[in-house]
Amino acid sequence: MLAGGHDYDGRPIVPFDETGMRQAVRRIRESGIRSVAVAAIFSPLDPSCEERARVILAEECPEAAITLSHDLGRIGLLERENAALLNAALVELARTTVAGFTRAIAASGIAAPLYLTQNDGTVMAADIAAALPVMSFASGATDSMRGAAFLSGLSDAMVIDVGGTSTDVGQLRRGFPREANSVVEIGGVRTLFRMPDLLSIGLGGGSVVERDPLAVGPQSVGYRLTREALVFGGDTLTATDAAVAAGLAAIGDTGAVAGLSRDLVAAVLEEARAKIEDSVDRMKTEAGDLPLIAVGGGAFLVPRRVIGISEVIHVPHGDCANAVGAAIAQISGETDQVYRDLPRAEAIALAEAQAKERAVAAGADRASLATVDVEDMPLAYLPGNALRVRVRVAGEMAAPSPAQPGASPATL
Repeated sequence: MLAGGHDYDGRPIVPFDETGMRQAVRRIRESGIRSVAVAAIFSPLDPSCEERARVILAEECPEAAITLSHDLGRIGLLERENAALLNAALVELARTTVAGFTRAIAASGIAAPLYLTQNDGTVMAADIAAALPVMSFASGATDSMRGAAFLSGLSDAMVIDVGGTSTDVGQLRRGFPREANSVVEIGGVRTLFRMPDLLSIGLGGGSVVERDPLAVGPQSVGYRLTREALVFGGDTLTATDAAVAAGLAAIGDTGAVAGLSRDLVAAVLEEARAKIEDSVDRMKTEAGDLPLIAVGGGAFLVPRRVIGISEVIHVPHGDCANAVGAAIAQISGETDQVYRDLPRAEAIALAEAQAKERAVAAGADRASLATVDVEDMPLAYLPGNALRVRVRVAGEMAAPSPAQPGASPATL
């Protein structure tokens, strides 16, 4: 704990304690710590204390990985600090993982820059992903949602992604997943940074069916489906077996489930339907009926009619929606700032300009940038005309550099 930080309007609270910082860094070096997180009060408004801390860390501990909280979180201090700590704990693993991807791409003969998907439905360069691994939390579900938007042609809809072990439900707005606006717990840790607003339940194609009393999931055979499910010669009754018996899917040996009673099959599918309807209803934010796009390898469990849904859409190639979403992903930029004594329109314009600069710095084509989300909130409890503005923009990747003529990105 060191002196420093800024007030909500960017004014310094006290001068940054550089002497104390150097003493702390030397203790870090002597203890052999390899990854460090730095969090300062209101650093998203003025990151100068965190940036100066980075310079001192780099001078004294050049081998250490450094995470600055303003690169990750929003204005709340404790949750942003938690996000920075989680990121710092994962940096070494992220470096190893990205290096493995890079070697695999090189070994395959692909000459292309590597991008990894983020949890807002966009992508980031591999070196940034290695430094900010928490930005990829829940990116699989957001990839599926972006793929669902592309395959269906809809930009505003509910999406359900049914996999082998779990089902994710979310909402598309303007073609991107709706973001959570409140604190998100990750592994029991309260964080406040960009995360998709998703509901996950233990239902999937590999869900184990218990007969007495009837239960579908949350236990699942997972990747062992092709060995343990009845239709693949196994001895475990799964949701996939019930779907095959009902004629909803043509997978494996249909004769292996011919002996299942119609009542049992109907009861399993009804249990799945009830879980799906409850999850979709919990994730809706408006009273009217919305379309529901069903994707994922287990999408055959989603019935044709769901209460509160105007139309259930099973898109062609929906089982590949995750890969499609990654392949079409754009690059984004975001800002979360407090402005004082400015008209609302001017504050939003300044925030949009800052978000666009961040997107361009991340590799986006400036001409293709479009605003995805704008939120503004008057802060009545602060003196003056204070307005908190959060803006997110997204656009296509910029053209390859001259050093990589014609190269197309490899996205994971």
